[in-house]
Amino acid sequence: MKNLDLYKDHYLLSTDRNKLDIELIHEFLCNESGWSNGIPYETVKKSIHNSLNFGLYDEEKQIGYARVISDFSTIAYLGDIFILKKYRGLGLSKWLMEIIMGHEELQNLRRWILLTSTAEWLYEKYGFVNLPKPEIYMEKFNPNVYHKI
Repeated sequence: MKNLDLYKDHYLLSTDRNKLDIELIHEFLCNESGWSNGIPYETVKKSIHNSLNFGLYDEEKQIGYARVISDFSTIAYLGDIFILKKYRGLGLSKWLMEIIMGHEELQNLRRWILLTSTAEWLYEKYGFVNLPKPEIYMEKFNPNVYHKI
């Protein structure tokens, strides 16, 4: 899959995995996200390797991130989305979502999955809704997987 580099003013949105600041991504996910607190660095690195990544940059400095897990045919999971606090409120999350949802490899999928407890208003703009039939949804969830015993 070819890398995508798009510019908006001095911001860059790129799918080039080599541009990612893995230490910044790990720091945010591990200590600030609330959804993956304590996640090991190697786990973040492996998740990046096995995903379609979207890095958001101010010049050369990474300021946001999202990743998609997909078979590129039927289903995609959107996760680990964040914009650093200093850059929120500038329309960058909307731009990030527009690029993700418009990515040529992510079209005509039967299902998108997203788990969130924040910014529902943003994801609703891109067609995400609460589960219409939560009774058919199942999961195996281990909220303590990253905590040392």
